[in-house]
Amino acid sequence: MISMRRSGRRIAAATAGMATVALVLTACGGSSSDEEGTSDGAASGGGGPITIGTTDKITSLDPAGSYDNGSFAVMNQVYPFLMNTPYGSPDVEPDIAESAEFTSPTEYTVTLKPGLTWANGNDLTASDVKFSFDRMVAINDPNGPASLLYNLESTEAPDDTTVVFTLKSADDQVFPQILSSPAGPIVDEDVFAADAITPDTEIVDGNAFAGQYAITSYKQNDLIAYAANPDYQGLLGAPKTEQVNVKYYDEASNLKLDVQESNIDVAFRSLSATDIDDLRGNDAVKVVDGPGGEIRYITFNFDTQPYGAKQDDADETKALAVRQAVADLIDRDEIAEQVYKGTFTPLYSYVPDGLTGATESLKEMYGDGSGAPDADKATKTLEDAGVDTPVTLDLQYSNDHYGPSSADEYALIKDQLEKSGLFTVNLQTTEWVQYSKDRTADVYPAYQLGWFPDYSDADNYLTPFFLNENFLGNHYENQAVNDEILEQAVTVDPDARTALIEKIQDDVAADLSTVPYLQGAQVAVVGQDVSGAEDTLDASFKFRYAALAKG
Repeated sequence: MISMRRSGRRIAAATAGMATVALVLTACGGSSSDEEGTSDGAASGGGGPITIGTTDKITSLDPAGSYDNGSFAVMNQVYPFLMNTPYGSPDVEPDIAESAEFTSPTEYTVTLKPGLTWANGNDLTASDVKFSFDRMVAINDPNGPASLLYNLESTEAPDDTTVVFTLKSADDQVFPQILSSPAGPIVDEDVFAADAITPDTEIVDGNAFAGQYAITSYKQNDLIAYAANPDYQGLLGAPKTEQVNVKYYDEASNLKLDVQESNIDVAFRSLSATDIDDLRGNDAVKVVDGPGGEIRYITFNFDTQPYGAKQDDADETKALAVRQAVADLIDRDEIAEQVYKGTFTPLYSYVPDGLTGATESLKEMYGDGSGAPDADKATKTLEDAGVDTPVTLDLQYSNDHYGPSSADEYALIKDQLEKSGLFTVNLQTTEWVQYSKDRTADVYPAYQLGWFPDYSDADNYLTPFFLNENFLGNHYENQAVNDEILEQAVTVDPDARTALIEKIQDDVAADLSTVPYLQGAQVAVVGQDVSGAEDTLDASFKFRYAALAKG
């Protein structure tokens, strides 16, 4: 294969080529069009800027260096993807690609649209695509999504518009979806480093964007200004609003106050259940509900949990018994109703209800067998394994990433575990930016995580967690489970694949590297003059700012 490094390519300027748009922190009036976005690159809306508020946090703008909802929310606006999901659908279609198909059982060939460019004026060609996937795999950052590319053998660019992905296993049923996931953003090879995470400031200064929007002003986890990208040629069409500003909040209470006082136009992630319930009765705003996919779970570090492999008293049988006792004692209904007032519902397996292959493996295996806790069963489990009680469990949660109810959620979990007399729980909390680093450095024996799906397939709730080299980095390995996950991904027969997905859930339920307990919906609160939230709160689970309009 020949090298596709282009001559005459313009190196990105030190400052963005697009004029910087001033941040607007208060809601503005004006009219706006609700017509569908067009693909001519110009924003179709005539209304004023939209300001969005969120408590999410950004880890990194570099796709290779982050795998969290706050970072991916930005990436969805500014980076191009080969495949994407149109509004209202979970099924992927070519985005900046003209076509994408299997040209052999192990070769997936993508043809790019001609004449693609980055916002800085650089050509966007197959060389950028090859560079993007090569660096993702090479960097393999512990907080990045490289684990999703487990089946990628190599990426080649035989010419400017052709990309050939060679896969390790044939008939991969999920690879097109992965191209729309956090592993899929395409980056500018003249701005990003090939072997290291590129700092946010270099990405913004290099104007290395080719999505529906470009970032024109950036202060991490404080303020971001976006302007519509007139050169976007992808599936989603032109934004309805020319300028979008995103304001980041430390406290959900301030986010609620600003949206109800019309200081911002949209609040998305994460208001408390009490706040959402209160806002449903406020005539100044609309509460928009979308399909769920978010899950909550406790992750165990197999090295540092009680009786873990790196502990002085390491004992695999006792370590499993500790995890089983936790699963026996969790009262999902109480958490869902008392803390989340029904905005979350109990989850008894790893694949959430509604997706093909979802089971309730944990309901029968743990607790009373019907979904309720069972302290007697937990007691017997620990006694049979020879575990001395109470077990001291260091349990960590994030105080700013999963909404303001996390403190109540984990206070209740602590109470549920301790009232049995079987556990003494040391509950601790850390802000997300530090939390995301600590959890992969074996700092936390047991800790809170949530999952926001990358694509609408059961595989996305299995592959990142349970392959031998997984995103959790919690030292869980089960070769049989690993092989089953790889097998389901390439099983063409739907019934056979569903059966495998069900078996995997039973097998990982027996190991309990994580204990899932809640499933939630998407909720946005918008001003009465804001439209489009209903369109973007879809089964793709991607909140696209370009769908929003005001007026």
